[in-house]
Amino acid sequence: MDSSQTSRATLPVLLLAQFVTPLSIAGTAIALPLISQDLGTNETGLQWAVNGFNVTFALFALVWGAVSDRIGYRAAFRAGSVLVVAGGALSAAAPSLLILDVARLVAGVGAASILTGSTALISHLFEGSRRTRAFAVFGTVNGLGLALGPSMSGGVIGLVGWRGVFAVQAAFVLIALLGSVAIPAIRTAAAEPGGKAPILDVGLLANREFLATCLVPVAGSVGFVTLLTYLPSALSGVRGMDASTSGALMLVMTLPVLVAPMLVSRAVTTTEWVTIGRVIYASLAFLAVGAAGMMLLSIDGPIAALVVPMLLIGAGFGLPIGLVDGHALSVVPAQRAGTAAGLLNFGRIGSEALFVAVYALAISTLIGRDLPGDAGARTAAGQPGHPEVYLDAFHVVALGLAGLVVLITVAVIALRAAARRVERSRADLSAHPTHATAMEEV
Repeated sequence: MDSSQTSRATLPVLLLAQFVTPLSIAGTAIALPLISQDLGTNETGLQWAVNGFNVTFALFALVWGAVSDRIGYRAAFRAGSVLVVAGGALSAAAPSLLILDVARLVAGVGAASILTGSTALISHLFEGSRRTRAFAVFGTVNGLGLALGPSMSGGVIGLVGWRGVFAVQAAFVLIALLGSVAIPAIRTAAAEPGGKAPILDVGLLANREFLATCLVPVAGSVGFVTLLTYLPSALSGVRGMDASTSGALMLVMTLPVLVAPMLVSRAVTTTEWVTIGRVIYASLAFLAVGAAGMMLLSIDGPIAALVVPMLLIGAGFGLPIGLVDGHALSVVPAQRAGTAAGLLNFGRIGSEALFVAVYALAISTLIGRDLPGDAGARTAAGQPGHPEVYLDAFHVVALGLAGLVVLITVAVIALRAAARRVERSRADLSAHPTHATAMEEV
């Protein structure tokens, strides 16, 4: 089988395994009410069923990134798949919250290996425009899991109960594990005997272009993931909107995530004026303007006023998905692709967990200041009754999100400008080697 056939056979396997990651997050969250009925209502135990997966996912993205450079990307993918299957099976059979939490921790460790290994494999198996398209499909699958995760998991719960959510996740990854025979064994210099690659190579962040690219998903966490998580609560607290209606409205924000990656891929490979830099800047601008546009949420005004800001937020998140992964790995040494993917995904997943938590804290603090006690707690949870209090807090937080995206945009622009200066300096030295030698002697 030639390299082209190998890459075509490998990609579906990687995509199937990666599709499970957003399902793991959304499925666990939507199952919590039923889990609490069977396993108990301990609040900490219930939250760790969700947060434990996120924490180990983020932290072990760093570890697996470097380990995959050493042991090979197929081996890392298989090891992660085994852990996800084991974690999913244990979750489905969990007799207590403690066992469920441990199982979710294990699944998070495995999911980190799947993500970093898949990203590195795509980087090595594809070149040129095929590489751009492969990462676009990769991003689309992530967006698909994000958009369909709640509804798919809800359907499984309706059919077979909450345990079925984890069983289905394990089954998907088991199929991918069996299909991993199609994945070629890729070994880098770091994986060869005597390879000296460090386990945690944060020195890659000295590459300004790589660091700037890593900040783009962080902006997506600020401007998109936080609102995807908590805008339904705002719609409930301010407008009294029920879950089914707000869920349908959220499709306005998630649909652009499905279509944007492939459109961008086609434009980047066929149109000269659509460059990676311009896509990044457009996405950051959309996120900032969309977050600021949340100021249009009101108690009595038309809910349609939110449609354009929501579309902008979804487009801002969707435009660079996949594209930034491919670009980030293209500006670092090929033998450090796994480590680079680990750093990129640590920033992505870690910032999602961080800013979702910060958002919740900010909303509850602002509401609690004006409405203390149980009434404030209920309002912060999105229960109707004090719409003006929730709305004031939401507007403050929305402006804060927009401001954070603007700050990240400034940092990205500065880092990319510095990277271009370094590149020009190197080009000048290459063009004038005698001058460079004289400078060294001085």
